[in-house]
Amino acid sequence: MLCACVRARLAKIEITPRQFELVSLVALVALTLIVLSGAAVRLTGSGLGCPDWPRCYGHIYPRLQTHSLIEFGNRAVGGIVGVVTVGVAVLAWRRRPLRRDLAWLALALPLGVVAQAALGGVTVESKLAPGYVMAHFGLSMIILVAAGTLAWRARDERRAATPAAADATSIWAVRALFPLATLVIFAGTAATAAGPHSGGATGQQIKRLMFDGQNTLNWTIHAHAAIAFAFGLAAVVVWVVLERRQANAQARRALSWLCGLIALQGVIGAVQYETHLPTELVWVHVAVASVSWLCVVWAIAAIGRPDPSRARKRAQIRASMVGRNS
Repeated sequence: MLCACVRARLAKIEITPRQFELVSLVALVALTLIVLSGAAVRLTGSGLGCPDWPRCYGHIYPRLQTHSLIEFGNRAVGGIVGVVTVGVAVLAWRRRPLRRDLAWLALALPLGVVAQAALGGVTVESKLAPGYVMAHFGLSMIILVAAGTLAWRARDERRAATPAAADATSIWAVRALFPLATLVIFAGTAATAAGPHSGGATGQQIKRLMFDGQNTLNWTIHAHAAIAFAFGLAAVVVWVVLERRQANAQARRALSWLCGLIALQGVIGAVQYETHLPTELVWVHVAVASVSWLCVVWAIAAIGRPDPSRARKRAQIRASMVGRNS
């Protein structure tokens, strides 16, 4: 009876494209904030503030201890984010006119949050094994790709007319930044996993990433810096390409933001290294990295897809040239 009542009420709900655009932006912000909340848990040494999952020391409430409250607070925020993403997934089907591409993409958000909760539980049970911690952050970045793509596609068509398709060179230049950004993120998680911010409090035995003995941290930091530098150079080259080819303004704006954020990350990273990785600065580094990642997603979405008509025209020109030569 209750389920039927809920279904009947949901059937009456309809939202406009503009309303769904706002809802998708709320989900994107929420999913970004949970990344920063999770980083705070790790950097404050609260990763095992609740050593079991989903309870905390066998109870449904945390102990009145700083680390327990921080870890349990992050779980509570995750629950709220889960409710938000479920709401987005439901409302996507109540959007009028209905767009199935948005509906299926919105469904990925709560599924991703559920996967994160399960992976978080495994991470706690494994006493913060570095592989699971790195995977936990990596999955967050994947969910942000889905959320960012949804927010972009959900724009009200009347206010966001699709710009003319960019040339293939511009499109593939922007897309080439994605694997580089992924490599930077992976290297960054490895450096953190090898560093002093293991996620555990003083006295807790937490495994750190260790494949080169005591030199692991130094190696991962320098590898991360080298990859980030290459990524920065690539971003500047792509920015120049888009400016010269006069790509659409949204894509150029995204690249401008990305280049600025990468430069800022370079400064933050250098100061971090010289000051021996202070907690607050590492958190800022993670925050800027998350926003930079979203800028890559923004740029790829804004640059669009290759124009099929252009490809057909090029094929026709090549065919005509072959015919003349024969």
